[in-house]
Amino acid sequence: MTHHYGYVSAVLAALLFGISSTLNKIALRNVHPMIIAGSIYLTAGIVLMLLRFTPLKDKIIERLEFKVKTQEFFSRRDLLLLTFIVLFGSFLAPLSFMFGLNKTTAVNASLLLNTETLFTVLIAVIVFKEKASRRSIIGIFLILIGAVVISTENFKEVELSKGIVGNILILLAGLSWAIDNNLSKLLSVKKDLLLVTSLKGLFGGSALLILAFLMGIPFYIPFQSLPYILTVGAFSIGFSIVLFLFALREIGAMKTGAIFSTSSLIGAFFAFLVLGESFTIIKAFFGVLMFAGVYLLSLE
Repeated sequence: MTHHYGYVSAVLAALLFGISSTLNKIALRNVHPMIIAGSIYLTAGIVLMLLRFTPLKDKIIERLEFKVKTQEFFSRRDLLLLTFIVLFGSFLAPLSFMFGLNKTTAVNASLLLNTETLFTVLIAVIVFKEKASRRSIIGIFLILIGAVVISTENFKEVELSKGIVGNILILLAGLSWAIDNNLSKLLSVKKDLLLVTSLKGLFGGSALLILAFLMGIPFYIPFQSLPYILTVGAFSIGFSIVLFLFALREIGAMKTGAIFSTSSLIGAFFAFLVLGESFTIIKAFFGVLMFAGVYLLSLE
């Protein structure tokens, strides 16, 4: 097996996550955002934990053992890492994003959330000393520029001077997810990625739902919204994170984080197909630019 499986996994993770924005928009018509966030992470944890008790577990784990020699058991250090991963990636990040979105515009939020990629790259290079060649930097730059354009419908509506508190919370969400991405790289060497992902979903989802209960938010999910939440939880969060962890192991946090940004392109195209939202020639052009960036990274 070659390192290209890492790039394929990163793109597949972005594909699964990209469709979640459309499905979440449909579910948000009837369900509180915090209930959705908690429910999809909890669903991911339950589905993957149940999958571990089926005959498919060994086959999946065998397929995920490619380049790096994996480790079997969890140490105290691993449990501490998992605690911080859940704290930043499954609790603080979605919480900051939800409250930030409530205090700023959707355009501002879409633009600022792209800082997750920037933060991921900076942490990977500065803290974890991942190597960045000139070709990698160009590829990441193309992906980031494409993500900014595609995720921002109208730059004339960007007013970063408004909703300062909300903007800061969105930035904190991006930073939290970036920390999660880089810390998850350290746990990606574990053989049982299903266990790592399921624990992340179970603990993070439970914490969000408990907080929602303490805040007095009613746990209400109508039957028509249930399929969207279950689909997002199982596939867009659960299997997407498994693939993301595998990509982290194979190609590192810097490249994986950048490639994952293509989820904004996939999300925009899926919203066009399902919800009839606009998908202009400009978005298509910058989408091609993003995949050109992915291609440059894959040549490394």
